[in-house]
Amino acid sequence: MNSTRWRLLAVSLSFMGWLASCSILGGEASPEPLFSVPATFPQPTYDLSKNPITNDGVALGKQLFFDSILSRDGSISCGECHNQSHAFTHHGHGFSHGIDNQEGTRNAPPLINLAWQDSFFWDGGVFDLDLFSIAPIENPLEMDEKIGNVLQKLRASKEYPKLFKKAYGSEEITTERFLKALSQFMLTLVSANSKYDQFLAGKAQLSTEESAGLQLFKDKGCAKCHSGALFTDHSFRSNGLLPEYTGDLGRYRITENEADKNKFKVPTLRNIEVTYPYMHDARFLNLEAVLRFYAEGVKETGSLDPLLKQNGRLGIPMTADEQQKIIAFLKTLTDQEFLTNPRFAAP
Repeated sequence: MNSTRWRLLAVSLSFMGWLASCSILGGEASPEPLFSVPATFPQPTYDLSKNPITNDGVALGKQLFFDSILSRDGSISCGECHNQSHAFTHHGHGFSHGIDNQEGTRNAPPLINLAWQDSFFWDGGVFDLDLFSIAPIENPLEMDEKIGNVLQKLRASKEYPKLFKKAYGSEEITTERFLKALSQFMLTLVSANSKYDQFLAGKAQLSTEESAGLQLFKDKGCAKCHSGALFTDHSFRSNGLLPEYTGDLGRYRITENEADKNKFKVPTLRNIEVTYPYMHDARFLNLEAVLRFYAEGVKETGSLDPLLKQNGRLGIPMTADEQQKIIAFLKTLTDQEFLTNPRFAAP
């Protein structure tokens, strides 16, 4: 073997040893991937090939997400109604507050694990994440702006043409690039490291109460709607809430199908501990009220889900003790790493 080949081999072995030392001795860690599929999750429904996630694309999307330039008067950003510490919901408000301190008509759902969703909002009115951001921007109660005006403001700014060039190779700012950059950042909002996830991975143990709550969650049928690793089947169901507060008829607003009256999208239960208040109309302030409702308050809506009217009884039979055990389990779905990850914080 000649000297050149020996030197190459030596360099190669040295590099491999350095990698091993990093892994074994806790040296410099590999950078966190921008997006990956957790081991227990299904494959995403979002077509990542049409919008490849890049460092510069995510950085641009994050800058846009937290920039109030997207609103008519520069007062409201996406981050205004989607707070990281509360799983990107609007903490402290039942309904989203928008421009001119106007109040919306629904509780802001969490922005997590969006790559696995094929419909958005409580009524499923948007079917593509790349179109999702148009709705709040152009809603007169939220940002009250037109996409065309947003693009003009971005083009006139000092920084955004540079950021678009880094992300896309040129300073051209188009609707497609703008929306896909926002999607790139939102796609990275993956929550999959709760205590329950660590339990599944054999890295944590559930308490006696939490374990009992998990079994009750399954036995009482909660897992039939809040199913799988995502804790939602993404369906639209009527859960026995009468539209007495807002008159909101949910999915019917989109389909105009009588069978869809009072149906709303089944929300994920991940991080449910911090996403209060609950339901589309924010009528329940805590998990205790939610569980009491399912035990005692379910009403016939005309489209009530069959799972909530079993054996001639409405709702889910649960004792107060059983409700507390289920709540203990639900709190194991809180992902503190996600809620505090600096990657997702406002720049």
